Amino acid sequence: MKNENTYALVTGASGGIGLGVATHLAAGGAEVLLGVRDAAKGLAALDRIKNEVPGAQVAVRTLDLASLASVTALTDQLNADGRPIGILVNNAGVLAPATRHTTQDGLELQFGTNYVGHAALTFGLLPLLRAGDARVTTVTSAAARHAKLNWADLQSDRKYSPVRAYNQSKLANLMFALELDRRSRAGGWGIVSNAAHPGTTLTGLYQAGPNLGRKRPAPHEAIMRRLNRLGLLVHGVEQGTLPVVYAATSPQAQGGRLYGPDGFGEFKGAPTELAVYKPARDEAEAARLWEYTVGLAGAEAVS
Repeated sequence: MKNENTYALVTGASGGIGLGVATHLAAGGAEVLLGVRDAAKGLAALDRIKNEVPGAQVAVRTLDLASLASVTALTDQLNADGRPIGILVNNAGVLAPATRHTTQDGLELQFGTNYVGHAALTFGLLPLLRAGDARVTTVTSAAARHAKLNWADLQSDRKYSPVRAYNQSKLANLMFALELDRRSRAGGWGIVSNAAHPGTTLTGLYQAGPNLGRKRPAPHEAIMRRLNRLGLLVHGVEQGTLPVVYAATSPQAQGGRLYGPDGFGEFKGAPTELAVYKPARDEAEAARLWEYTVGLAGAEAVS
């Protein structure tokens, strides 16, 4: 797919995978909006992209996915502008806080940020996505292989496990991406929706989330850096970015599919199509999750 003149929005674009994806899109000729929580970091990312891609068309938009009010403010602004969106990359996320935290709306932080915030963003932008025959790529994780939706405790109110909550949020991302594509096909929306994961990629994700609720620094980042230096099971941001860029832009990347690294255990490697993980294949569960999320996000009926 050619990116020239495409209007694109990338969440979590101030660093890591999001910044890498935004840079690739800008280099391909897209006009890119950087959806960021921290305005200063967003401006730094904008400057970096412009330095790397002369003539890049890029702008910063405030977006806190842990706040449905922030999501609504952005979707209202973009709908008022009325410009069709050709690419949406739902990328931002938080990983494994040691203790349970909540979003501004009282949702468990990982489920609320990684999943519900992105679903609400997508719901709010549906008119522009349909107008742009958009490609929507939602970033999941190989951790979704080991997850299940705990309908009795989706918000981890009764029992919180950092890893289980993260895995569940990423399974929800994958199920949402597949359900969006099914609904687009059934309704003739023109949206192509797929999912991708970057493999095990050394980003700030391993420093930020695990240190929430801890008095001592978490070991996650140090372990990841060591593995990266040894060339074991971890790759850098440039390599991790590629499966997401492929899913969002390649003519060979189709809707209703999952993309990720082709290496051992999907830890690292070149972009390839992967088999959809078994926990994400239940279409009735995905439809149930969609309807549940419409209620959580306060969206009008999405059909």
